[in-house]
Amino acid sequence: MDISQLPLNALRVFEASARHCSFTRAGLELRVTQTAISHQVKALEDVLGVTLFKRLPRGLALTDEGHALLPVLTDAFRRMSATLSQLEEGNFDEILTVGVVGTFAIGWLLPRLASFKRRHPHVDLRLKTNNNRADMLIDGLDFFLRFGDGAWHGTEAIHLMDAPLSPVCTPALSEGLRTPADLANVELLRSYRVDEWPLWFRAAGVAPPNLRGWMFDSSLTLVEAAARGVGVALVPVAMFSEEIAAGRIVQPFEITVLTGSYWLTRLKSRAETASMQAFRQWLMAEIEELP
Repeated sequence: MDISQLPLNALRVFEASARHCSFTRAGLELRVTQTAISHQVKALEDVLGVTLFKRLPRGLALTDEGHALLPVLTDAFRRMSATLSQLEEGNFDEILTVGVVGTFAIGWLLPRLASFKRRHPHVDLRLKTNNNRADMLIDGLDFFLRFGDGAWHGTEAIHLMDAPLSPVCTPALSEGLRTPADLANVELLRSYRVDEWPLWFRAAGVAPPNLRGWMFDSSLTLVEAAARGVGVALVPVAMFSEEIAAGRIVQPFEITVLTGSYWLTRLKSRAETASMQAFRQWLMAEIEELP
């Protein structure tokens, strides 16, 4: 299509409707009526000669054509917004938005970011921490440093490092832990990944106890609870070397279990910018220097 014929307002309406899967919520965002949104989307479909949404009894679903168009528009509008903000602020650095799970951010990334700043002073880095469940498209992430198995739909994943789990607790609590079986007598703090403790116990050659009690959505809060004597946490110990060195927590057993790794991910539909390339190359160089 000739760029002069692009229906920009209708494209903006489609992008908002697709993100929300709702004409009503798109109307609230754009401050127009649901009817106006519906008419704009229908007009865009007529211009393009394709159907972008399946109209369902309880909402909307994107067609294959809609799925193909959405990431392109979201990226384009996000980049336009970022550039306009730079013009308004008189800041012409290239913006790089990186999502990162909190455990990796505190335990590994933040202590090294000064190095990235020195090497790439013109990259305006913006970090968003979360508990591994961000939506890269909706949250506008260039990269997402996340934990898992590396298999995410529509995503390119580069392996960074393994993250073996092992129990940690206060030095006082560890005095009563002579063998892995002794853990059945203390409070075991859990994450939302319910298979982790059973996997560790099997690696230790012990039948898993009946797990109940407190549950956390972050290894950071798990370790903080353990450091305050609430119980024993199962966490990626390499991310908490400072707490161990300071004596706040100890690792009572050397046994570890691998349930996932840390990965650098980006949407395959997201073209790599100069700032993304700089960050990726810096990150991989830092990883290669690890002992």
